[in-house]
Amino acid sequence: MRTLLVILTAAVIGLGAYSINLHADKESLQRTVHAQYTEKLTDASEKLSYLQRSVSQSLLFQDEQAIHSELDSVWRLSSEVRSSIANIPIGQELSNEWLGYLGKLGEEAKKTAKTGDYEAWREKMPQVSTNLQALSDEWTTATVDYYKQDGKMDVWLRQVDNKNPNTSFDNVKSTLKDYGEKDFPLTLSESDWQKKIELKALQDSVITEKEALEKVKYLFPLIKDATFTVTKSSDTAPYPFYHIQFHQGIRLGYVDLTEKGGHLLSYLVERPVGEAKLSQEQITKKAEDHLKRLGMKDVTFVESRENHLAWHVTFARVNPSDKALIYADGVQLKIAKDTGELLGANAMEYIQEETIKPQTAKPIDWKTFFDEDVRVEEVKNIYTDNGQFEQRLCYEVIAVRNGQTQETFRIVIDAENHNVLKVEYLT
Repeated sequence: MRTLLVILTAAVIGLGAYSINLHADKESLQRTVHAQYTEKLTDASEKLSYLQRSVSQSLLFQDEQAIHSELDSVWRLSSEVRSSIANIPIGQELSNEWLGYLGKLGEEAKKTAKTGDYEAWREKMPQVSTNLQALSDEWTTATVDYYKQDGKMDVWLRQVDNKNPNTSFDNVKSTLKDYGEKDFPLTLSESDWQKKIELKALQDSVITEKEALEKVKYLFPLIKDATFTVTKSSDTAPYPFYHIQFHQGIRLGYVDLTEKGGHLLSYLVERPVGEAKLSQEQITKKAEDHLKRLGMKDVTFVESRENHLAWHVTFARVNPSDKALIYADGVQLKIAKDTGELLGANAMEYIQEETIKPQTAKPIDWKTFFDEDVRVEEVKNIYTDNGQFEQRLCYEVIAVRNGQTQETFRIVIDAENHNVLKVEYLT
């Protein structure tokens, strides 16, 4: 009995020592992380001050070389501040506001250096410089909140991650939002793009939770007898949707449907996948059958990739007026190799449906456009983003260059003005 008591006493002492060591390790880790964040915070504060100074200095000169030097500094510093802020725990909303504002400032500097439109820069930047100074001052004041936590990272993270964060950084967020809208107002293309992302074009009636469940059972009859749990998106979501989790036998997954109209956003199911039994052609046919059941009949096959469990098959909407593929209106399916069951679907881009403006495709003589040792293998008409939130009608060309070795390229060329938008090396 005495021996057992000794053993138990030793065990308790050992557990106590382990608990103390664990607590000490946790505190040590928190101090290390706090030190790293403090370094990033200090770095962001310093570079924000340098950025404001560079914007102000860019207004001093008429000399092109001197202006370009400052424009380069603005572009570089805006990127560096973005990098520092992206690694600081200040809350997702504030981080997004900062990244958006600094990104637009950097792009404005880059565009001005490229176009030489210095008058537009001089007209806009005095106010931006003043606003940056105010933001820099508010940012410095806000960092006091962070330092008050004295290295207690868990306390700080709870404070910024809750649904209603309450720190001095909230003042920075409010000011940033106001300045961002005034200093860099959205262009018409950007505004259209934002409306598309937020599904503003959906005019359907709102469906109930019961109707959402009925829609899920209709779209996916395989899980109609599953156990379902329905929750609604948070108030901060870009658009309202239903998140429907299900469990049926070996299957566990979820479906997301828009509240307006019950449009499918995404579907995912996890289950054991057996030995591959279907060919690539059979998988593609299964994928097309799934799309028909989902009501997506205006798309066509683009490509497929496989892993050891499933095929990932991509489709794109076909523009009815000219039959060109709209890659931005894509649908991605995940098909099981054993039975062809639909394991996943991503229809978010499909729902966001692009607005296509009329464009005229002008023919290209490929023999004069490419070098004589280049052979055009395939040409498709597609729509793709030109980097300015505009969908452009393009030629997608698969070309082979026969040099010392044979190389294959994918080239995207604007069909109207023949500008090369993208060159991708394939093999």
